[in-house]
Amino acid sequence: MANKPHLNMVVIGHVDHGKSTLVGRILLDTGQFPAHEIERFKKEAEEKGKGSFYLAWVMDNLKEERERGVTIDVSHKKFDTAKYYFTIIDAPGHRDFVKNMITGTSQADCAILTVSAIEGIQAQTKEHVFLSRTLGIRQLIVALNKIDATKPPYNEQVYNNVKDEVTKLLKSVGFTDQQYKIIPVSAWVGDNIKEPSKNLGWYKGPTLVAAMDTFQIPAKPTDKPLRLPIQDVYSITGIGTVPVGRVECGVLKPGDNVIFEPSHKTAEVKSVEMHHEQIPRAEPGDNVGFNCRGIAKNDVKRGDVAGPVDKPPTVAKTFVAQIMVLNHPSVIAAGYTPVFHAYTAQVACTFEELLEKLDPKTGQVKEANPQFLKTGDAAKVRIRPSRPMVIEKAKDIPELGRFAIRDMGQTVAAGVCIDIEPRTA
Repeated sequence: MANKPHLNMVVIGHVDHGKSTLVGRILLDTGQFPAHEIERFKKEAEEKGKGSFYLAWVMDNLKEERERGVTIDVSHKKFDTAKYYFTIIDAPGHRDFVKNMITGTSQADCAILTVSAIEGIQAQTKEHVFLSRTLGIRQLIVALNKIDATKPPYNEQVYNNVKDEVTKLLKSVGFTDQQYKIIPVSAWVGDNIKEPSKNLGWYKGPTLVAAMDTFQIPAKPTDKPLRLPIQDVYSITGIGTVPVGRVECGVLKPGDNVIFEPSHKTAEVKSVEMHHEQIPRAEPGDNVGFNCRGIAKNDVKRGDVAGPVDKPPTVAKTFVAQIMVLNHPSVIAAGYTPVFHAYTAQVACTFEELLEKLDPKTGQVKEANPQFLKTGDAAKVRIRPSRPMVIEKAKDIPELGRFAIRDMGQTVAAGVCIDIEPRTA
C-alpha cells in the first residue's frame, strides 16, 4: 500500500441511507477482511435480530452503535484499489453526530455521498452537500444506494429521477459536471461496487471502485507562501529548539528565515527532519521537526504558525466568516463566545456581529442583520478572537481558513474565513 498515492475519503449522507453498509461492502470487496470474520459478524447480527446490518458492523465496532444501529464516532479504515491507497472516514449521518462528521470532512480529499434510491434526497442530504462544499470537497461520487429494493428491483426510471434531483442539488451549491459522478449500487447485495452487475444492464458507467480511481490527488500547494502550524515544541540537548508540525502549504528548507505568528518571533532554520532523517526540503503534507537558531523553547507554542519573514501568516484582529450552525441547543446571538478550532489552534472567539442569514442550500442572502441563529442556519458573521490568532482567507489558503466551533463538549458550527481585518503591529 505504502508505494501507492494516498487519498483521504469521507463517506457522508443521510442516516439510514446505507453509509456503513456501503463502507463494509467496499472493504469486503477490496479484500480487507478475512471471510471467517464476515461470517462471524453475520451470525452475531442474525442472533440479535439485525441480520441486514452485518456489513455495517465491520465499521461500527462500538457496542452502543450495534445496539442502536447508528454510527456515532468517525472511524478510520484503510483499503486499496488498483491505483490508490485510501483512508476511509465513515462520517455519522445522524443529526446528533454531525459534529464528528466535520472533523472527518475537513480532512478529506474526496467524498462518497450515499443517497437512497427509495427515499431520494432528505433534509440531511442537503445539509451534508452544502457542508462538504463549504469545507472544501471538490470531488464527489454519489452512490445511489438500495437500487435492488426499488419496485420493480433495479428500476432505471427510479435511478433517472433521483439522479436528476441530486444533479440539481449539487449544481445549486456550485459543483460542476466534472466534479461528481452518480452511480447506482446496492451495498447490501454488492451490485456495481467492484464488479459490474448483471442486474444493472442498462447502466453503462464505471463501478464504484473504478470511479474512485478517477479521483485526482490534490495538487500540493508548493507555490504558496509557507504555512506550518506548530503541534509541539521540543528543546533537545546539544541541538536546541525544535518545533514540530505539518507543512500545509509552501516549502520549508534549511537556511530559511521564518517568523512564528502570533508569537511574533523570528528564527533561522538550521535543519529539517522527517522520520528522524534530515531532509533537504519539506512539502505540503509532510510532518516534520525543524531545528531553529535564535529562539528558546518558550518563545513558540502549539497553535503558532510558521511562515516566511517577508510573507508572514495573517494575524486577525477580527474576521468575517461564513458558518453553518450544526447543533446548538438554543440560539447564537452577538456576544456568544465559544472556542474556535482551526489547524492546531484553539482560541475563544466572540460573535461580534451577525451580518447575514443565508439559504443553506444556495448560499443566497435570506435576512440582513438577523437577531439570532439556530441549528440548521447558514450565516455570515464577524468574529473577534479573544487573543491574537492566525487565520487566512479560505480562498487563498484553504488549509488555514477552515474551522470548527465547539462549546459544551460538542461541535456547534463549522465554517470558513472570507475576509480579515489584520492586527496592526
